[in-house]
Amino acid sequence: MRRDSAKLVVGGRPAVWLGANFWSRTGGPLMWRNYDPEVVREELRVLHEHGLRQTRSFFYWPDFMPTPGTIDEDGCAHFADFLDAHRELGMASIPTFLVGHMSGDNWDPAWRGDRDLYADVWLVSRQAWFIREMTRRFAAHPAVAAWLISNEMPIYGRLRHQPPAPTEQVTAWAELVVQAVRAGGGHQPVSLGDGAWGIEVTGVDNGFSVRETGALVDFVGPHVYRTDSDPVRQHLGAAFVCELAAVAGKPVVLEEFGLSSDQVGEDGAAHYYRQTLHTSLLAGATGWLAWNNTDYDDLIGQPPYSHHPFEMHFGITDHRGRPKPPLHELAAFAEVLDAVDFARCERVPAEAALVVSEYLERGYPFAQDDDRPLIFGSLHQAYVAAREADLALGFSRERDGVAEDCALYLLPCVKQLQGPTWQRLRQRVADGAVLYLSYTSGEVGHHRQPWLPYLDETFGVRKQLTYGVVDEVGDEVVELTFGTDFGGIAAGEVLRFRAGGNAHSRTHLPVVPDGAEVIATDAHGRPALLRHRVGAGQAVLCAYPLEHFAAVTPRVNPEDTHRLYAALAEVAGVRRPVAVDDPRVLVDVLAHEDGRRFCWLVSQHEQERAVRPEVTGGALHELGTGADASTIVLPPFGVRVVEWKEQG
Repeated sequence: MRRDSAKLVVGGRPAVWLGANFWSRTGGPLMWRNYDPEVVREELRVLHEHGLRQTRSFFYWPDFMPTPGTIDEDGCAHFADFLDAHRELGMASIPTFLVGHMSGDNWDPAWRGDRDLYADVWLVSRQAWFIREMTRRFAAHPAVAAWLISNEMPIYGRLRHQPPAPTEQVTAWAELVVQAVRAGGGHQPVSLGDGAWGIEVTGVDNGFSVRETGALVDFVGPHVYRTDSDPVRQHLGAAFVCELAAVAGKPVVLEEFGLSSDQVGEDGAAHYYRQTLHTSLLAGATGWLAWNNTDYDDLIGQPPYSHHPFEMHFGITDHRGRPKPPLHELAAFAEVLDAVDFARCERVPAEAALVVSEYLERGYPFAQDDDRPLIFGSLHQAYVAAREADLALGFSRERDGVAEDCALYLLPCVKQLQGPTWQRLRQRVADGAVLYLSYTSGEVGHHRQPWLPYLDETFGVRKQLTYGVVDEVGDEVVELTFGTDFGGIAAGEVLRFRAGGNAHSRTHLPVVPDGAEVIATDAHGRPALLRHRVGAGQAVLCAYPLEHFAAVTPRVNPEDTHRLYAALAEVAGVRRPVAVDDPRVLVDVLAHEDGRRFCWLVSQHEQERAVRPEVTGGALHELGTGADASTIVLPPFGVRVVEWKEQG
């Protein structure tokens, strides 16, 4: 299965962006009123010296469009100089038109009134006019890299207490404003700046469909500030979102990510940046724009910093322009991108698929929105476990059809699938694949228990459920004792899982085998993991929602699901060309178009750790020197990139 590695193509060559969102420290969103050419050039110079080549810039809408029919020419003159400053350094910028929302507040032009940003024809025409005119002014400037329509439009067009705009209105608005860029002569790539917060990525309907708007734009730009109760899930949070954002089939640019130094120490900030950059690269991201370039201590009395003071300190430099730890991490990342010639690298294909239920992204009659958080959380935790097992994992979205070229299909805590999808997966088993399903009764009281037809026949069991009543798990730790060898798990071994969830989801599935082989039993002697050989393949059923247990448990990773996934991969014949016998060291491989392959090792250890990767059919060598890298020392939360050379 091909994993998404799409890159923007500019001038016939693949483009990789590494930069920062930019407001000058002279004014933040009001920088165009207080524009200082010398300070701007100093700020850009610091970024350039650390390997950054792009900024994302902003037309603060109230200033640039003071009336419905005028554009502020002084602001445009400042912006022209801003672009000239980029050109002087060999940098480029991505202007953002409708701003709009910024740093914890919304900023309307005085003339907007209460008009709807999506549905009011006059107001949409004013937006399109502004976009066309600003594009016309700057499209020919060589320092314009791309265009963004808005900044986080979902929380500007609708406040959190308001219902979402209808998707058809949002998509129509998006089509018109993108056309305005083209009408103004904008030939560069364009995207929405919406954060990729659509239902296909988040499971939350905000009116934006990444699928639908993805057909209109050249790249998708996630904005990721998610928090978690588990450090490993947190480090892989942006990566997981980037995987889901590839639903549109367009290049994924991590358009916003970062943290305030008011919320974390210097070491923690460095670790987070390092982890986010490298794990999102391995998840298919091909561009990165940090939030943001500088701190704003001198603006503490100015909104939004007066009422959101932590927003002052998201900078990768301080308010005097001195580099902070995140900028050093970006510089080191830039060196890695150059060393591997990342623009011409792709992810290696996957033989294991994580199946994404269509119920995450689409409503059906009497299917409930409150089922979606469990889908999202279980997928995220399964993704973590697969990374800990060093599996190259593809995302097979149900709505796009089941991937036909995988040996292993993972369905973590899947309660709902379309009937034809289930039948297709059953056929894949008959054809020789391994299908894994962990049971869930769901997290809500309505329609408890699975919607899957032919579950008994698929897994060779007979359910022992009582209608409408769940079989609760009373154990604090669920133990699976293996009665036979299974993959790399030997008979007699015990895997342990902390139980979690609410009264609906902290449950198990009572079954008796009816053709299935019991692989593992729980602490009460009940079947917990069963294998049913069907045709040339195998269907493996776990009677416990292991991924959900972990997803709702703080500081749980690594937990033993990674061992189960590694065993499933071995049973399915999934190859892991480079692996480390340590779930806190994540491994993946990129392939260069010239045949070279590069191996990433990403540590989740708080202390330095030396590892000896297991390499199939080759050996690892240091970049540049070619020295032996059979033993690799990783600093705390560190990353190493080495070259994997095949033998012979």
